[in-house]
Amino acid sequence: MAERAAVIIGLPSSGKTTFLAALWHLVTARDVDTALRFGGLRAGNASHLNQIAQRWRDAKVQDRTAITGNRLVSINLMDPTGEAGRVTFPDVPGEAYRRMWEERDCEIEIGEILKTGGVLLFVHADTIRAPQWVVNEAELSKALGLEVPAGKPVPWHPRLAPTQVQLVDLLQMLRMSPLDVGPRRLAIMLSAWDKARGEGLAPDDYLKTKLPLLSQYLRRSADGWTYRVYGLSAQGGDYDPTEEGAKRVPEAEELRALDRASTRIQLVGPIPETHDLTEPIAWLMG
Repeated sequence: MAERAAVIIGLPSSGKTTFLAALWHLVTARDVDTALRFGGLRAGNASHLNQIAQRWRDAKVQDRTAITGNRLVSINLMDPTGEAGRVTFPDVPGEAYRRMWEERDCEIEIGEILKTGGVLLFVHADTIRAPQWVVNEAELSKALGLEVPAGKPVPWHPRLAPTQVQLVDLLQMLRMSPLDVGPRRLAIMLSAWDKARGEGLAPDDYLKTKLPLLSQYLRRSADGWTYRVYGLSAQGGDYDPTEEGAKRVPEAEELRALDRASTRIQLVGPIPETHDLTEPIAWLMG
C-alpha cells in the first residue's frame, strides 16, 4: 500500500461511534501516552467530533438521532518518527454494512473507503446473535404456549442470521472484486469488554468460544487476513441514558469523577492492558 491507512467498520450498535468519540478525546487531550499522536483532521467536522467527545466525557450514551447524514471522518495520526498515516471512519449507520449482507449492495463512496488499508472490525461482545437450533426454538415456543405449525415453512430474513455468519460474509466481500486490494491486516475489536471479561477468557479465546466460525475462518487464512483480537471498553462502564428525566447511572457518576477521562478506556489483547486506543491502529499501519 502506498499510504499507511486504516478504516473502521462494524454492524449496527457495535461501538464504532463510542470508539471515535474516545479516540478524538484521547488524541486531542493527550493526557495519557499513546503510540500515535494527532497530526490533523483530514476530513470531517470538528464540531461533530467535539460534540460526541463531550457526550463521552459526560458519560452519556451517544444520541444517534442527533446525527444526521453521512459524516466521513479521516484523522491523520503520526508515529514517533513523524511518519503519518490516516484512520478513516465512515460515520454512517451500521445498517450500511448490514445492507451489504442483506441486499448484496454497497454505496460507491463506502466501497471506495473500504479499499483503504487495514481494517478495524467492531463486534459488540455482549449482543452476539448465536446460531439457533430449530428443535430448541420449537421446544421454547411450546414452553411459552405458542403454536408451532407442523409442515409449514418458517419466514426467514437475512437479518436473522447469526452475527458470525454476517461478519464472515462481510470479510469475504472485502477480498472480492471490486473491494479486494490484496492481503491486509485486520483488528477484531470486541467492544463492551467490561461486560464480557467476567467470563475469564482472553479476547482470542472469547472469539473462539462465542464466534467459532469467524475464528476458524481467520485461523485458516482462507482470504489472507493477518489478524489480532482485542477486548475494548471505550466507555469503561454503563453510561446515562439519553431519555429526558431518566435516572442517572451510579457507575456513570464514578466515571465522570475521574481526574483523567482517558483512564476509563480499557484495551486488552496481544498487549498488556492499556488506555491507548491508537495501539491497534499503529499495528494496522505497521
